[in-house]
Amino acid sequence: MTDKNALVDIHGVAITDTDGEIVFSHGVATDPRIEAMLSDKEWFEETVSARMRPVTLNDRQLIAMSAEIQEGYLTIFSEGASDVVMNFVINVPFAYDILNHILTDPYDAMAVVDSKEKVAFISPIHEKFFGMRNGEGVGKNVRQVIENTRLHQVVRTGVAEVGQIHNMQGKERVVSRHPIRHNGKVVGAIGRVMFKGPQQLQAMSKRIRDLETEIAEYKADSRGKEKGEDFLDIIIGQSVAIQSVREQIRKIAPLDIPVLIQGESGTGKELVAQAMHMLSARQSGRLVTVNAAALPESLVESELFGYEAGSFTGADRKGRMGKFEQADKGTIFLDEIGDMALETQTKLLRVLQDRIVERVGGDKPKHVDFRLCSATNRDLEELVDEGKFRLDLFYRISPVVIHLPSLEERLDDIPLLVNHFAAEMARQYNRAIPEIDPDVHSYLMEQKWPGNIRQLRHMMERAFVFCDNGKMTVSAFEGIPGNAKSGKQSPLLAMPAAKSGTLKDNLEELEAKLINDAIIRFKGNKKRAAEHLGVSRSYLYKKLESLETEEEE
Repeated sequence: MTDKNALVDIHGVAITDTDGEIVFSHGVATDPRIEAMLSDKEWFEETVSARMRPVTLNDRQLIAMSAEIQEGYLTIFSEGASDVVMNFVINVPFAYDILNHILTDPYDAMAVVDSKEKVAFISPIHEKFFGMRNGEGVGKNVRQVIENTRLHQVVRTGVAEVGQIHNMQGKERVVSRHPIRHNGKVVGAIGRVMFKGPQQLQAMSKRIRDLETEIAEYKADSRGKEKGEDFLDIIIGQSVAIQSVREQIRKIAPLDIPVLIQGESGTGKELVAQAMHMLSARQSGRLVTVNAAALPESLVESELFGYEAGSFTGADRKGRMGKFEQADKGTIFLDEIGDMALETQTKLLRVLQDRIVERVGGDKPKHVDFRLCSATNRDLEELVDEGKFRLDLFYRISPVVIHLPSLEERLDDIPLLVNHFAAEMARQYNRAIPEIDPDVHSYLMEQKWPGNIRQLRHMMERAFVFCDNGKMTVSAFEGIPGNAKSGKQSPLLAMPAAKSGTLKDNLEELEAKLINDAIIRFKGNKKRAAEHLGVSRSYLYKKLESLETEEEE
């Protein structure tokens, strides 16, 4: 059944015979002025030739469309065209031919849907592409006709989509979709697609795919770097020493080269290994950590290289991958490598040279691809001299060495570390972050730190538990096991008396007095006291220990 809305702009119809005589007229075609035009042979021939022609009356503007039919001509009169349409038809005598070209262009196809999302028109090239007969798609829901279409969304939203990529049957095309409005209401939508043709279109499609791939790679790389930087930020501190370590990690991480991390126990060697891994191209692989010192000699091969099912009593029935297999495409971190037994060192060296492992009880060598990162708190060169560490293994694991400073070498970082641990423990124990008394920083910077950051975290955890009223003060740290000053009264507030009148005794007395005055002046800050006295901190510590001993005696 014909949709009445499709005829609202047709205001008249006339049929004329081959001699120009009006056979039938209806609507506006019965107007004497229209009849006079139709009877004018010259006017009618021009209209039939152009197929589309404006008709201007003193009270209305119409468009006449003429077509040849059997034994005569059909002329339809339409009213309500916009000024733009009228100007187009008036000024372009071949307006009909342009419209015909637009509808049949093999390189710029068109599809039209109505307000019910049904296909009203589809270009012949479109029909051919989808294997449809002429007019077969008309009246069907557009999603049943055009693969991956969004014309129904444009009808629903009234929002145009310009320059989009449309994938049809595995081929990408550039499309534009526009809503069509009548009296402010969306009555349908039109889609235009650069269907096929010039090589430039294919080249543009390839370029778009290449750019999308490149952008995806950049995004992945950017996310990886951001993630790696997050791990770098976990290495807390702004001292020159720590900034140097972070800069070394940034430079070394992208290079697939073995790295040895040297530093005292508790300095954060594993954090450096994690940052190295996350800033490398292997970040999507695993970081496998092995405590080399804890490897029992009887289980070294099964732990490092894995084993096949039933290879020994108590073995897993399915077998098990060794640490090197687990680290394939990733990083293996050998912690405390300086404590590894010589026999184990020999087995490790073989894997590092050949990058081939063979499971215990197996007969199929497997190539493994890993990045090696090692760590130790021992002096490996000294161990080599003592015959406790293989020289060839030392060269294999240490092309690049990162030295981690002890906490006493970076005392300026203690305030940052304290604040970091306080916030971390607040999250862990679901408590508010305590206020840190400024004296706490000075107090902790004066202590000795044989356990480095691990020791500081231990002290912070205990102080966090016992701090009062949400404020952490020096009293929360006093008496903590491991504190060099625990349970002892500082000799700094008492100046020792001279034992005799000798020059040496008087010089010692004067020195003690100057040290005592400096410590009081700088509120116990030994670093500033040493700078004020013009002596090294180690010398000041030595003198303080001597004074403390004398006080006890």
